[in-house]
Amino acid sequence: MNKSFIFSSESVGEGHPDKVADYISDSILDACLKDDPKSRVACETLVKSNCVFVAGEITTNSKFNYEQVVRDAIRDIGYIDAKDDAVFHADEVFISNCLTTQSPDIKQGVDAAAADGKDTAEQGAGDQGIMFGYACNQTEELMPAPIMFAHRLLREMAYQRKEVGVEWLRPDVKSQVAVEYVDGEIKGIRNVVISTQHIEDVKHSTIREFCIDEVIRKVLPAELITDETEFLINPTGKFVVGGPQGDAGLTGRKIIVDTYGGWARHGGGAFSGKDPSKVDRSAAYFCRWVAKNIVAAGLADECELQVAYAIGYPYPTSIHVDTFGTAKDGLSDAEISAAAQRVFSFKPADIVGQLNLLQPIYRQSTNYGHFAKADLPWESTARAAELKAALGAAV
Repeated sequence: MNKSFIFSSESVGEGHPDKVADYISDSILDACLKDDPKSRVACETLVKSNCVFVAGEITTNSKFNYEQVVRDAIRDIGYIDAKDDAVFHADEVFISNCLTTQSPDIKQGVDAAAADGKDTAEQGAGDQGIMFGYACNQTEELMPAPIMFAHRLLREMAYQRKEVGVEWLRPDVKSQVAVEYVDGEIKGIRNVVISTQHIEDVKHSTIREFCIDEVIRKVLPAELITDETEFLINPTGKFVVGGPQGDAGLTGRKIIVDTYGGWARHGGGAFSGKDPSKVDRSAAYFCRWVAKNIVAAGLADECELQVAYAIGYPYPTSIHVDTFGTAKDGLSDAEISAAAQRVFSFKPADIVGQLNLLQPIYRQSTNYGHFAKADLPWESTARAAELKAALGAAV
């Protein structure tokens, strides 16, 4: 494998059309879970121009105003300016609600109850599929550096817009960072791209200076920015029309931004709008949790975990651990996998319990990646010591 290369990852901000859709879907999910932790939610959102469409399947005992949840989510993002957001505005959008209840056929597979043709009375996976989790020691968050750098830029852009009050910034924004590796180690940042929506009456030179001096140089490691680092700021020259006015947005269309920026594999399932009975979401979080604890325990420098499930079946159909040759102390991937299975339960119902996932915490996960946020349960490394102990007994 070539150890010298350049790798790029991108991130998108809260006001990007796809993230607007994700945030609405997760806001509805949280509203359901707030008063009914057993809610079954699969909420998809489409935004375009002055229209919001929510569709999917929801079964819940929670009572709330769906329209108000949608408008509050848009307001949180920042589409509230009467002049600039005349097309897509929190108080003016048209909302179409096309939600129905969950299919009874899916329900019987997921419920912890016996059913004709079902092998067990245990809770099964909400769907078939494969899920991946990953961790490495490139950053303090145990994430790949390119995606973490891209997220940091946009967190700062949001801070400057919402907290500092930079008046010409608008919600739609994207970033991209190219990191150069030599012999497997980070050497520097080759280029940085920021494309930010702005009001009409601001000069490109002002935008460029702001993004470089107040954002890039503030949040990216100074030792990685050299005289050769290239800054590409609003490279089209103008970005006034943005958000759902400029492009349609759909739930689940930024799955690489949501995970590892393309550095690690992805099973294909989206996260937002899904309650934790959907293993697309819960098992992907779980795999990140297990992989992170493996790296945090010092068992390997990087780890990728894959699990697979069948709908209605209460056990994984396969579990695979790959440390890419970085395992320590002569450990094999098979030994690490066996230890992980002694410390963690991979059953869908147990995943929900171990991570306490029946809480309204999902809006916190929507933006700037679903990982590397210390207050979310799947980012805990509290099981690292148990993994070490399990391997101590096995080796």
